[in-house]
Amino acid sequence: MFAQIYKWFDNNKNNINNNNDDESIDMSRIIPFIAIHLACLLVFVVGVSWAALLICFLSYLIRMFAITAFYHRYFSHKSFKTSRPVQFVFAIIGATATQRGPIWWAAHHRHHHIHSDSEDDSHSPRHGFWHSHMKWFLMKKNFPVKSQYVKDLKQYPELRFVDRYDIFFPILLAIGLFVLGGWLDSKYPQLGTSSGQVLIWGYFVSTVLLSHVTYCINSLAHVFGFRTYETGDNSRNNFLLALLTLGEGWHNNHHCSPGSVKQGFKWWQIDISYYMLLMLSKLGVIWDLKYPNEALLQKKQILKLSNTGDKT
Repeated sequence: MFAQIYKWFDNNKNNINNNNDDESIDMSRIIPFIAIHLACLLVFVVGVSWAALLICFLSYLIRMFAITAFYHRYFSHKSFKTSRPVQFVFAIIGATATQRGPIWWAAHHRHHHIHSDSEDDSHSPRHGFWHSHMKWFLMKKNFPVKSQYVKDLKQYPELRFVDRYDIFFPILLAIGLFVLGGWLDSKYPQLGTSSGQVLIWGYFVSTVLLSHVTYCINSLAHVFGFRTYETGDNSRNNFLLALLTLGEGWHNNHHCSPGSVKQGFKWWQIDISYYMLLMLSKLGVIWDLKYPNEALLQKKQILKLSNTGDKT
């Protein structure tokens, strides 16, 4: 029992005696995942306030940016450069989203691009909605890092540390939110909030929303939307998902030019993550932003006549 609980806190244990072909779900390993969802029911106990809703939104926004801009565009695709301290800080912020560490995340995402919508794609909708949405990362064979895809990231000991002990960072966030709620209750009682309320809304509700919206890129952005470019897979552009994920919904654009720092290629394709990254570049926090090759986009563009049949 202790050994199983220890695996929740030390991801190196997931690489020991692991069968890479085992597609079963380790129920004891995913107890924390289930518990986070069940904890959301406590909103009926702690109640709600405008302060709690604001904290929930900010928690969602900051961590979604860390996932989309850094876990995805930086760690997975190297679409810009930054310093090691900034890299480390956003690795930690991304880990608080409770979607594992940056090395694990990037490894599986790079594998996805190599095998997109093929039989070997870990989370293609061709295997079914629930498989692509969440079952794939609950399977025993996908707990370990696909190390062959992330040799560049594994050279940093600080990233290996975050990746190994990623669960501690959401725990620290939860503790911080609990303390914040108590402080607000003491100093500003007129807000009508409490330690428990800020914890439940700021961490649990926010995390579940953040997680499932992110998962929708795998399960829905290869099914619903429109295609602008021929990419050899079923990726789609989806306006609603783009709003909810700060720009990741322009998924067909992304699969056409994976290394691009921006995913909204048209003026009307809102890409909040890119706008925030552009601001960071102006401040000198990041640099060498990569953009799509216009000649390649023209070459891959689907003619309007043939594009009609691809809309769903």
